[in-house]
Order: sequence, then C-alpha cells, then structure tokens
Amino acid sequence: MSRKVYLDHNASTPVHPDVVESMLPYFGERFGNPSSVHAFGREARDGMDAARAQVARFLGVAPEEIVFTSGGTESDNLGIKGVAAARRRGHIITSQIEHHAVLRACQSLEEAGFAVTYLPVDGFGMVDPDDVKGAVRPDTILVSLMHANSEAGTIQPIRDIGRITREHGIVLHVDGVQTFGKVPIDVDAFGIDLLSFSGHKIYGPKGVAGLYIRRGTKMASIQHGGEHERRRRAGTENVPGIVGLGRAVEIRARDMGEEAVRLAALRDRLWAGVSARVPEVRLNGHPTERLPGTCNMCFRGVESESIVLGLDLKGIGVSAGSACTSGNVEPSYVLVAMGIPVEWAMGAVRCSLGRSTSREDIDYVVETVEPQVAKLRSVSAARV
Repeated sequence: MSRKVYLDHNASTPVHPDVVESMLPYFGERFGNPSSVHAFGREARDGMDAARAQVARFLGVAPEEIVFTSGGTESDNLGIKGVAAARRRGHIITSQIEHHAVLRACQSLEEAGFAVTYLPVDGFGMVDPDDVKGAVRPDTILVSLMHANSEAGTIQPIRDIGRITREHGIVLHVDGVQTFGKVPIDVDAFGIDLLSFSGHKIYGPKGVAGLYIRRGTKMASIQHGGEHERRRRAGTENVPGIVGLGRAVEIRARDMGEEAVRLAALRDRLWAGVSARVPEVRLNGHPTERLPGTCNMCFRGVESESIVLGLDLKGIGVSAGSACTSGNVEPSYVLVAMGIPVEWAMGAVRCSLGRSTSREDIDYVVETVEPQVAKLRSVSAARV
C-alpha cells in the first residue's frame, strides 16, 4: 500500500478533532432553535454568540459586525450584491482572477445595469494598485478583490488598495477565504469594509462561513425572511457549524504563526526538490508574497489531469487548480490571465500543504513526481 499524502488543503481541510468535539453537543442535547426564547433556544443561542465573539476577537472587530453564512460563495454574493442593492446603480472594480463566486456575481450585476471593470494582473498574478486607482470613476461604489488566489497563492497588496478606496470613499470587499486563519489580516490597517471567510479552509466544518461588515457600511439584504443575523441574512442558523467555526478560529489564533513558518519551509523544499529533478518546470505565483502552504507548478508538455490521476494512484492528492473548476479541460483562467503560455498552463498542478503535512510526505511527493512526469512525457513523445 502506497503512502497517503493529502496536498489539497486549499480545496478543503480535515476537521480538527477539537472542532468535532465542540460541535457534537449541538447535534444532540443542545438542539434548540437559537431564535426561540425558551431555555432550549437560549442554550443554542449562547453557543452561537460565543462563536461570534471568537471570530470577532480574532479579527479585532465587534461581534455585531460578524454575519454567519453557508459558505464563502454566499459571503461573496452578500457582500457584492448587498452593496449593489443598497446603491441600485454604479460602477464596480474587480480583477480577472477572482473566484467564480465574485466573477459571476459581478457578471449578474452587469446584466442588471451596473458597470464592472475587470483589472488585469501581472506575471505573478498580482493586481497593481495604480490600476485600481486609474479605474476609479465618480460612480464607483465597490472594489472587490481577493486577498490571495487559491491557485497561484499570490497575496495581493490589499493595504495599498485600501488606501485608495478610503481616499475615494469606496467600499472595499475582500475575499479572504484563502488567507483567513493562515496569514494576519488587519481590517482597519488594510481599509477593509467587507471580508469573506469560510470554515472548511481552516479545519472547520463545511457549510458554514461568515462576512465581516464594518459598522456603517451601506448594504441591503439579498435573502429575505426572518429577523436572523440582525436582518442581514435570513434563515435559521447552522448552530453546530457556527460553533465549530468559532472553535476552528480559536485554534488558528493559537497555531497560525508557527504553522505558517513550518509550511513555508516545506513548500520551498517541495519546489527545490521538484525543480532539481524535473526539467521544464516553472513555479507560478509571486516568489515571496505567497500563501505559506501553496506551490503551483507547470510541467511543460504534460496535461494536468494526467499528473493528478497518476499521483492519485500513488496515494497523493493534489489538484489541477481550483476545486470549483475541476473537470474543466481548458487551461486555468487564472494562469492565462497571468500571461502563462497555454502549453505550460495545460500542465499546471497545485500542491497545498496543511497541518498534517510532514517532511517525509514532501520527500515522497518529490520522488514520485519525477518518474510520473517522465513517463507521461515519453508517452506523449511516442504519440507525436
């Protein structure tokens, strides 16, 4: 039996055992509806309020500025469409490499009459703050940019962009799904008005996420119903998931700094090993401003899916890009936007490390990648 190595933490993470333990009572004896006024409901509400306080403490914000949602996609849609619904018209700035939750939300607003500018990125996948400044118009109401790209791992200069949005009185929404709990986020120093985050990227459960909404930000609800979440997001809350998210955030607050250093060293070890053994391979993303656990590589002359499937047979889980675009035979739109030639982009593989990743795991992956790529290249050459 081959070794099992999971290197797809940007797609999802295993739930931390302490998180599971924190959630279990809310599937059983603490099952009440948090909107009920009796003791059963109050018990559920207490768990949810504690989780809200944990998230708020981690971000350094007020608990009432945190809204719980069902996922990063809903958080992105609530942030973008909520601002648009409150203004009813205007101009939005985003980038070409955003998650589809942002891109398609913006496209739907274009169909509704809003104007949208999709900024380019450089060869490292980074947005130029000067491009943001140059795109600002008198009717610009929102800038929506990700903090870090899930594929390339490049961390955007949000602090510099935040200065621009503040100067012009524009709302700044940041998709922080890939950075929340991995690298420090200071919403005040960065000028962030809205921040999306998700549970299952930080060893919490799936189906729960949140949106930080700075007090005073003009927004409208896009989901109508009851009085939940201060009338900002209707629907009975996922109490076990919210409790788990709160516990996951608490653990990340404790472990984040030390783990980032460890993962960055393992990430660099992976790239050093692969680049030393495999010819015609390139590293994607910024060399330093990058998520500590993300290594995206292109292997020329090989198809991504073939590498992914070959490594899977050896017990290694990696991806060809974002999990939300898996099954797409086209090259990654992110890498294409970065100007990477198609013959290289077709061979992209993303390795995203996590808390369970060991040095032995990395060495096993390096040893396995070399013959896999060589074999695929020989087959391809034979066909030609």
